Order: sequence, then structure tokens, then C-alpha cells
Amino acid sequence: MSRPTPTPGHGMDGLDGPDATPANSLAETRRGEAGRPAPRRRTRERADAARNRARVLAAAERLFSTSRADPVTMGEIALEAGVGRATLYRRFPDPASIAVALLDEHEQALRDRLSTGEPPLGPGAPPAERLAAFYAAMIDILERHLYLVLGAEAGTARFEAWSYESWRAHVRGLLVDADAADPDATTDSLLAPLAPEVYQHQRHQQGISQQRITQALERLARQALARR
Repeated sequence: MSRPTPTPGHGMDGLDGPDATPANSLAETRRGEAGRPAPRRRTRERADAARNRARVLAAAERLFSTSRADPVTMGEIALEAGVGRATLYRRFPDPASIAVALLDEHEQALRDRLSTGEPPLGPGAPPAERLAAFYAAMIDILERHLYLVLGAEAGTARFEAWSYESWRAHVRGLLVDADAADPDATTDSLLAPLAPEVYQHQRHQQGISQQRITQALERLARQALARR
């Protein structure tokens, strides 16, 4: 799909507000005839940008919430959000980038719990118990937001996502804490069952329940990180 080249400052419903206008534009402070600075509109523009971003993410979540044969398009997101396509492209280059931004909001809560939350998900529990709790939390995200994750992390895009690096660092750290052999080679193998395509196949082609998948991964965690 060809993408329009955004014109700085174009449109009244921009997602970027004043950040989309060049430094020498009318968004800069002007001086009136009396030499006083003219009132700035930065606060209102930023508020408008924030509202439009929220509308885009909410629209995308609705569109990504159900299974469909064809991929979600930028045109559909713009129409659902009530913004222009040029406005949408100024912030997001494609539907996948919108899915990533939306998914990040859901995943941030998990990252916070991993670093400062209560055990066994947070610090303080044995590595195997922490990995089992991490699996359960990730399966919950996949169950609630599967088609969103598929839109954001399908195929090799999964390995390029910042969230994957975050999960990889966490799991590798647990392997090191458990004195497991070759953490670098093992980490990706332990993350492989969390690929959205795998979960989709298990849940919707094989008909395996969320509970059974979670229990299987909990067993895997305890076997992989058993104390030597």
C-alpha cells in the first residue's frame, strides 16, 4: 500500500500536535505589535494529539479483537477511529506498529510485576517457580489478546520486538540463577511455546484448553530449571 507523505502541520486532528511542525513554523512563539509573546496553543494541541492517539489505539483494539481472514488495514483503523489517513500515518507507518503500541500497554503491567511485584512472578521465589508464573501470565495475555499479538508479532517480527528482548533477558536471568547449562542457547527454546502462532494452533486447531497449556508450561519450567 502506498503511503502519503505527511505535510508538517497539516490537518486539525494530528496525532503529533506541535511536534509535527518545523521549528520556524507558526507554532513558534510570535510577538504582537506591542512586543508581547502571543498565547501558545501547545497545551491544547498536545491534548488533541493524546486524545487522537487514544482513539486510534481503541479502534485498533476493537479491530484486532476478533479472528478474520484478511489483515487489518490502515484505512479501516482510520475510519473506525474517526481520523484522516494522513493523520494516522504521521504517527504510525503500518497496522503492525499500531498493534505493537497497543500491545505494549498491556505488557507494561507484566514488566512492572516481574521487576517489583510479589513472588512468584516478582523477585523472591525460586527460578523455576518464577518461570512457571511468567508462563501463566504470558498465556493469559495470549488468551485475552491473541489476534492483537498476531498482528504485532507474527513470524520473524516477534524476534525484532522490544518486548521479546525484555522477556528473553528475564528468562535468561532465571536460567543463570538456576545454574542451568548454556543459558544463551536455552532461552529461545523456552520462549518458543509462547509464539502466538503456536498458541493459536493449540487453542483453535487442537482444541486444548488454556488451563492445560498453562499446566504443561509450568511442568516444562520446573523440569528446565530444576536445581542441580
